[in-house]
Amino acid sequence: MARQAQFEELLRQLSAVGAVKRELGRQLPADCPPGSAGVLILLDRHGDMRLSRLAELLAVDISVCSRHVSHVADLGWVRRLPDPDDKRSRLLRLSDAGRDRLAELSQRSTALLSERLGDWSDEDVARLTELMTRFRQSFGDCRRNTSAVHQHDRSAQTTQ
Repeated sequence: MARQAQFEELLRQLSAVGAVKRELGRQLPADCPPGSAGVLILLDRHGDMRLSRLAELLAVDISVCSRHVSHVADLGWVRRLPDPDDKRSRLLRLSDAGRDRLAELSQRSTALLSERLGDWSDEDVARLTELMTRFRQSFGDCRRNTSAVHQHDRSAQTTQ
């Protein structure tokens, strides 16, 4: 098991990752903020889905997700289709224009990573990816665990 000092350093490094994410976000075009990019990425990865599922995957409130979806739908990157299983609901689908936009976003992001990590070996990049994947998996599905943590926090506060 790692020592306390190692976990403290890990926390400092994780805080610094936020700056890296912000720089990656600055590579996005003005009409495609990170939330919109997230919508495109998830629809590409998981296929058609309802708004509620997308909000769950983004780990945001459904009203926030709805604003992101409205933005990308207005730009023609996402289509809203009738859900064959529930005519009252809509399915979200990535359009061809959305796929094109996603390819451009991917190119921009990978170009920045390639530039900044140009002195890294392929093995170093693969190892970082492997460790980050393992790290994320150690936390499980944080989206589902959030409500349980908040419930635990509220219970602890009422017993104090």
